[in-house]
Amino acid sequence: MNSITVNDLRKLGSVNIIDIRSEEKYNDNHILNACNIPFNKLIYNPDKYLDINKAYYVYCQKGIKSMQLCNILNSKGYNLINIIGGYEAWILTE
Repeated sequence: MNSITVNDLRKLGSVNIIDIRSEEKYNDNHILNACNIPFNKLIYNPDKYLDINKAYYVYCQKGIKSMQLCNILNSKGYNLINIIGGYEAWILTE
């Protein structure tokens, strides 16, 4: 499975970032320019939200659910990269 640290993510510049937390958590705060697609929507309908030819950087609160999602969808041919430690790691490095 592909993964990236928040420090390495910060160096990339403009990339596709997906916050898979609930809409409420996303609205409380999120990584700048991340779009919100909750876990259940993405796991059951990836074709609706993802282009199989693009890479997406995915996070949840702690990086556990995003790691599970990446494993499942990558096995179906998508290119998802888990952000290690999730949003909690992001705010610790601000």
